[in-house]
Amino acid sequence: MDGCSRPGPLFSFGVIADIQYADIDDGYNYCQSRRRYYRSSLQLLANAQESWSESAVRPAFVLQLGDVIDGFNKGCAASDRALDAVLRQFGSSPLEVHHVWGNHELYNFSRSSLFGSRLDSSPRSDRAGPDIYAYHFSPVPGFLFVVLDGYDVGLLGRPESSDQYQSALSQIRQHNNNQDLNCPPMLEDLRQRFAMFNGGFSKAQLDWLHSVLSDADEKQLKVTIASHLPVHPDSTCPICLAWNYDELLAIISAHSSVVCVMAGHDHDGGYCQDEETGVHHLTLEGVIETPPDSNAFGTVFVYEDRMVLKGSGRISDRELLFCDKNKKLSLIA
Repeated sequence: MDGCSRPGPLFSFGVIADIQYADIDDGYNYCQSRRRYYRSSLQLLANAQESWSESAVRPAFVLQLGDVIDGFNKGCAASDRALDAVLRQFGSSPLEVHHVWGNHELYNFSRSSLFGSRLDSSPRSDRAGPDIYAYHFSPVPGFLFVVLDGYDVGLLGRPESSDQYQSALSQIRQHNNNQDLNCPPMLEDLRQRFAMFNGGFSKAQLDWLHSVLSDADEKQLKVTIASHLPVHPDSTCPICLAWNYDELLAIISAHSSVVCVMAGHDHDGGYCQDEETGVHHLTLEGVIETPPDSNAFGTVFVYEDRMVLKGSGRISDRELLFCDKNKKLSLIA
């Protein structure tokens, strides 16, 4: 082997977020400030699949970070039809897909109906609980991926009469007095996150994650966490953060195994590296706000000491080094 050569990747995987497909004309976001390309999002998914299929290192799987169809489908009685279209496109490739649930899944379907559905990619034996869509999987020895349920605590997808709904309502009302809870509170701080389109992680899910990461620490695994909701304030705007992001960060900081957290939800994307833990927090730009002549997907190549994100279109290339948490960290741009 040439002295300057570097070993090839151990494996790779595809990443894509916020497809939000709907068979409707282009529109705008909630604030009427950003254009959304509902129909063409399906073609951008096809572009991503074509790229993954032609990659020199075939991806082991695809990580779909949530909001696979748009909430407008519900009002058009088109939820199942839109989901069929997107899953047919995913099904045109043999790649395994791990689905994260976002707020738009819960605009279209109840939580109870999503369990066991085509968007439930969890192995039952490794799930956090019967009513928690959180699970882990290992594509190759030494690496573990953990999918989190960012709406385990929240209003979306639950009957208003349920204890879980009423508890979440009480929590959000401590910070948000708007009649429309989808409108964030008019505050200039991180409390903007207390909006209906966000949610949080229950104690049961956090306890489960602590247990999973403790086992990963002992086995010296490298763990990547996937969540629709970003969990680091420097990786997103405040109105896209998980309600109890701080509790999740505390658990991550207590373990040596986590190397990266990947999220969607914030269509502008974002990135930071936690200065204390060295964990990379990567928020993927959303397909839905990507013009038809561009793209928004990535392929991640995983090595022993790093991940290399090869982005397409709006998503930038990045090298994410796996850092020793006991050493002073330098940010990787």
